[in-house]
Amino acid sequence: MNNLIGEFLGTMTLVAFGDGVVANLVLKDTKGNGAGWVHVNWGWAFGLMMGIYAAWAFGSGEADLNPAVTIFKFLIGGHYTAAQLVPTIIAELAGGVAGGVVVYFLYLNHWAATDDPGLKLAVFATGPARRDVFANFITEVIATFFLIMGIQVIVRAMGTNEVNVFLLPFMIGGLLYTLGAGMGGPTGYGMNPARDMGPRIAHAILPIPGKGTNDWSWGLTVATAGPIVGGLLSVAAYKLAGW
Repeated sequence: MNNLIGEFLGTMTLVAFGDGVVANLVLKDTKGNGAGWVHVNWGWAFGLMMGIYAAWAFGSGEADLNPAVTIFKFLIGGHYTAAQLVPTIIAELAGGVAGGVVVYFLYLNHWAATDDPGLKLAVFATGPARRDVFANFITEVIATFFLIMGIQVIVRAMGTNEVNVFLLPFMIGGLLYTLGAGMGGPTGYGMNPARDMGPRIAHAILPIPGKGTNDWSWGLTVATAGPIVGGLLSVAAYKLAGW
């Protein structure tokens, strides 16, 4: 149970920080309106760092915050049993929904003032810079592959002493910043079904004035299936490396 609480609260923290940054950037009359892409990358990087610390603090030693990572760890063995897999993913998705709800209340006075429904959805979920589902899917597959294998490389390089374990979230946050800067342009770098589908569900159920479509087709095909396939490719690479 502690693992589920940790995954829920860690993912909620990640999404509250990350989507909060996007809300500050795109909603009308905020202090950070128009701050730019670098601002987004820093926000998500430190949001992931804080999410990992929160997950650890509340009982999740894995601190995945991402169903693609959880599936990867299940398939390489030694992290999850079959009975733990689905509840862990549900806890991560629920954390994503909760994080979206937090951002809604944080920016409660700015939804009605913002006219563009696309910007309102962008606060919660990813979307294409240029819509081509196949190309966008490939982007998410590649980015997620580098996320998961990058985490594995960092973990193996840093070792297990207490100082390195404490610094690990900083390194993983830095990895996310680099992925956002280099690979995030086409799709907004979801790489995480809980980070995208969870807040997308929040967008669907919350009474946001003037909201438009939830773009479920994008969420399911690109932002959910893409990271899962990237995770499966990471399993193959992990096994080929003999780790």
